[in-house]
Amino acid sequence: MSQKVLVFGDIGIDDTTALIYGFFDDAIDIVGVVANYGNISREKALANVHYVKELFDIGPSVKVIAGAEIPMTGETPNFFPDIHGEYGLGPIKPPPAEQSVVKENFMEVAEVIRRYEDELVIVNIGRLTSLATMFILYQTDMSSVKGYYFMGGAFWTAGNVSPVAEANFYGDPLAAHIALKYAHNTTIIPLNVTRQAVATPQMVDYIAQAGQAKILKPMLDYYYAFYKQRNPAISGSPLHDVVTLMAVVYEDMFVFGRYPVQIDRELDSLARGQSIIDIRPSNDQIHQDKGKHHRIAFNLDYRLFYNRFMAIMTGQQTG
Repeated sequence: MSQKVLVFGDIGIDDTTALIYGFFDDAIDIVGVVANYGNISREKALANVHYVKELFDIGPSVKVIAGAEIPMTGETPNFFPDIHGEYGLGPIKPPPAEQSVVKENFMEVAEVIRRYEDELVIVNIGRLTSLATMFILYQTDMSSVKGYYFMGGAFWTAGNVSPVAEANFYGDPLAAHIALKYAHNTTIIPLNVTRQAVATPQMVDYIAQAGQAKILKPMLDYYYAFYKQRNPAISGSPLHDVVTLMAVVYEDMFVFGRYPVQIDRELDSLARGQSIIDIRPSNDQIHQDKGKHHRIAFNLDYRLFYNRFMAIMTGQQTG
């Protein structure tokens, strides 16, 4: 039986790749997408979800919901066309979206959660503003969800928007704090793991040749060009959001630990958005005082990731 998933994301290149992967993998049943600001504006993120649905003939059963436009900090968000392209799909310009695409229907998130309750897993692969808002408005409903998976944080590795912080936690550290405080059964897939989930140009070329997702090559080529310019030693495009979605059904790909996590919420601090864990050996009472334990991925079995990702994206999954 496939796992029902509600995705919260900002629908740039990596998020789009994750959605396509999720639509193809029979073990995953994406029942809804909450599209937020982040890599691109909310309006463009919503348009991209509808574009992907139409491109792959995804039916109306996948609910598309408008999420947050700005962070809880009240700041004007920065977008990243150099990484994700003007529209969030690299060089691709999707057809103009219908006006009905952008509509205020955020409260429908609660309807999705009530429909599936403990059958549902929530995967957050963008800023955490919309998810945190749900904990503020619907804490009882959120407690019925089976579990939560976050792409975010950086432990014992450099950040990608500051020396210490990863973009999703940095973009709205207040929301990250709220989500981690109130979510139960949480799994964090941080940068130190997602950076290992690389799709090489050879992999992308083979997917373009053998698979149905022809859109992936121009997107991931664009993505790789950015990363290659910044780090000439990199071997491919890191699929941060894809590997986070895969974690829902393929936990054997990871090595996990459990620790309390805190987020630096000082907006003007050099440590803004830093994810901090306490790894000191101590008794349960001390850990309890520091907050709940979160399951954190610390390593990835790349062979398993490669085999599963390529099998799904080339249509060779064995079920």
